[in-house]
Amino acid sequence: MKLEVPATARQRSQDAEQHKDKKTVGGVLGIEPWNHPVRLPLPAADSGGGAMVPPLNFAMVDDGIFRSGLPDASNFRFLLSLNLRSIVYLCPEPYPEENARFLRQNGIELHQFGIEGSKSGLTMPETLMLREPLVYIPEETIREALKVILDVRNQPVLIHCKRGKHRTGCVVGCLRKLQKWCLSSVFDEYLHFAAAKARSTDQRFMELFDASSLMHLTASQ
Repeated sequence: MKLEVPATARQRSQDAEQHKDKKTVGGVLGIEPWNHPVRLPLPAADSGGGAMVPPLNFAMVDDGIFRSGLPDASNFRFLLSLNLRSIVYLCPEPYPEENARFLRQNGIELHQFGIEGSKSGLTMPETLMLREPLVYIPEETIREALKVILDVRNQPVLIHCKRGKHRTGCVVGCLRKLQKWCLSSVFDEYLHFAAAKARSTDQRFMELFDASSLMHLTASQ
């Protein structure tokens, strides 16, 4: 005796098979969803057809917070895709005029915190060998920069210095302490960007940085 499958049941079965083959993320077929607390931004549609190039050492730090080296004109289209509200610039030199014009034209606010760089700074192996004393990193300036970065009214925000290694690395490292990262993870992230140019003075600064007075800024994060 042949069993007849009701038409509605067959239809549901076919629909389920089709749905299984068409999983979507953000309207893109065939991509499995990835459950992760930090979502990478999807670039906006580019009507000009040109490639969008991220700045040197670009990365996402957290929702609405990014880091990089100094952008140039080739990166402007990519920066527009981030819908930035502000930029935190960590160098004492005047912001490049071409970059400043780009910010003005797109309503992006510039927050400058001048932290002196050290072109002659020793690398970590040299520092350990010579027992280099702790160099001065302005802790209060770092604190003020973090207040701007963590203010949701300024996000999305891009943090950058020249190369996106030392000054940016210190600020992000102190932010990670606010987020209660363990020190080894803070150092791993710093070394990922600084690589052979890593400085023990930066790492000692992050280790000694007292984040307790800023913890209230992350309470609602």
